This record gives sequence, C-alpha cells and structure tokens, in this order.
Amino acid sequence: MNVETDDKLMAAAAQLSTEIAPERDLWPEIEARIEVPARRSSWTPYLAQAAAIVLLIGASSSITYMMTRSAPNVSPGTTPPGLVLDIVSFGGYELGQGFQDARSNLAAQLDIELDRLSPDARAGVEENLAVIRSAIAEINTELEREPDNILLQELLLNTYRNELTVMRKVGGLTQSVMSRNDI
Repeated sequence: MNVETDDKLMAAAAQLSTEIAPERDLWPEIEARIEVPARRSSWTPYLAQAAAIVLLIGASSSITYMMTRSAPNVSPGTTPPGLVLDIVSFGGYELGQGFQDARSNLAAQLDIELDRLSPDARAGVEENLAVIRSAIAEINTELEREPDNILLQELLLNTYRNELTVMRKVGGLTQSVMSRNDI
C-alpha cells in the first residue's frame, strides 16, 4: 500500500465513534438477577442422594438374585460339580498333582536359569526362595497342630503361590536379559 491510501484510512478511522451507547439502560435487569438468586429447594440434594441409594440397592439386589438363581444348588461343605481343586490337603500332606507337576517343572527350569544369572543376583534369588520355603515349613508345622485353621491354610496357599511366582519371574528375567540386542 502507499502512504496516501494509509493516510486516508487513518483519517476515516479517526472519525469513527469510540463508544457505542446502549439503546436503553440494562443495569437494573442485571442487578435484579444478581441480587435475587434462583430459588432452589433445600430438599433437592437429599432427594438425589435417596434416589441414588435406591438405585444402588435395587441393582445390587437384582444382580444377587440373578446370581443365586443361576448358581447350582450345592449344600455347604460340598464341592460343586465341575470345580477342580488344586490343593488336596495341608499340614505336611501332599498337594495336588497339578501343583506338584508345575512346581517340579519350574524347579528344573529354575536351576538352568540360575546358572545364567550373576553371582549376586543368584544369591539374592536363592535367599528369597529360602525365606519362602522356611515360611512354608513353619506354616505346615502349625497346620499339623491346627489342621482346621482357615487363616493358616490361606497363608500356606499364598506362600506356595509366591514361591511359584519367584520361580517364574527368574525365568522371565533371564529371558529378557538374554534377548536384549541393544547392548
């Protein structure tokens, strides 16, 4: 653009009004809305909470009813048909065959995997397994005294699972170390 056109535009812009007055005074309506809030019932939050509680109770009752309706009729103390128990006994007795097979397979694999670890890592794994196996022996000793103690039975199951988990993780650890190709 040239200077003459710019000057004409600036002169035309300077003649424009800098304020626009509203057609009417709007402040009284705005002030009225600010001062008088919309009236809301004090019962509204309580009714919403009550509706949510009724809905929750109804939904949970319906689900419970459907689940008990579709569950097979099994008397307490019996095992439902089709349910396979991995653990057959406690307190120094043999565990289920599936567990024994999994444990012996993992133990054989563990020996191979431990050879791949550094001496420090191997010592750490062996120390952890020794602690777990010591806990298993102590729990079994207590279960011989109290064979019906449910807490000890659950503790023994969790300890056996922890042993299997450590044995599995050692295999995964050595596999990830051996498969790294960015070194």
